[in-house]
Amino acid sequence: MRITAVTAWSVRFALRVPYAISYENIDHTVNVFLRVETNRGITGFGCAAPDLQVTGETPETVLADITGPAAEELEGADPLRTSRLRERLRARFPDHPSALAAADMALWDILGKVAGLPLYLLLGGHRDRIITAITIGVLPENETVERARDLVGQGFRALKLKGGRDVDDDILRVLRVREAVGKRVELRFDANQGYDVEQTMRFLEGTKPAGLELVEQPTSRHHPDLLRKVTRNTEMAIMADESLVSLRDAFRIARRGLADMVNVKLMKVGGIGDAMQVAGIARAARLEVMVGCMDEAALAIAAGLHFALAHPAVRYADLDGHLDLEGDPTDGAVILKNGTLFPTQKPGLGFDL
Repeated sequence: MRITAVTAWSVRFALRVPYAISYENIDHTVNVFLRVETNRGITGFGCAAPDLQVTGETPETVLADITGPAAEELEGADPLRTSRLRERLRARFPDHPSALAAADMALWDILGKVAGLPLYLLLGGHRDRIITAITIGVLPENETVERARDLVGQGFRALKLKGGRDVDDDILRVLRVREAVGKRVELRFDANQGYDVEQTMRFLEGTKPAGLELVEQPTSRHHPDLLRKVTRNTEMAIMADESLVSLRDAFRIARRGLADMVNVKLMKVGGIGDAMQVAGIARAARLEVMVGCMDEAALAIAAGLHFALAHPAVRYADLDGHLDLEGDPTDGAVILKNGTLFPTQKPGLGFDL
């Protein structure tokens, strides 16, 4: 079996509900799609969601990586040798994880289609569904509460609130949302590196009555000792997100006790293959794993979902990046029912562009 053609194209998506995080306001995103064709008539698909702040990439660099070095390595190669090809691609663009993730997805998609199995079963099939959180960006207090009530009314059972701009405002919004949605809804909070240690501790003390499930990346990724200080001085589960961009980061977080949990995003670590390895490190260190996402088309969300369903270390999912994209050509790549995500059960990633 040989790869005969590699093509890529970018798509700009407007967001139905623009949102804000600690350091930027977001009203659109650009994804890059990848098609890998073979001489057996089987085609694999992938998707990259580059983010200059997080992955260090732009849509232009991803397109250049895929149409240049990735195409050179993949065309004529056996797509079933996923590990060999992934290593070759990493050597060509080692610091561009979302480009690598797109290629990795396409190769796994082909493998699943050759096997005639949904990818999560091929990777281990630990579960067949998972609850996902849905995110509420930084909004005024009343709008946050209204949005939370609406999402719970739609069937979501886990909400993640963004913050990191104003500690007192964040505390108030968390308490108001808990009052509005009741005790049965899981509440999570993501500061996106917006706090220092003192602010983080003040936030944790102020939100105790809300019973938060976890707090994600309160401090800067550039100062890992701050994250460790927070982790060691609270009983709250602290999650590393931006601090985890590679296998080496996962090992460092585990060895130094920087966090209790890790957020594994395919776009940060380079795809499903590396995500499985990161989850293995986390499991050995007894760190809980959440599968997260960027603003990603449903095809990329499907890849994250298959990983989440396959690995036993994964406990949480935050796979909502596709829900607000206008005109997603891969809509339907995952199935959402009452806040729970299901795969399509078709071979590979379960969707053909």
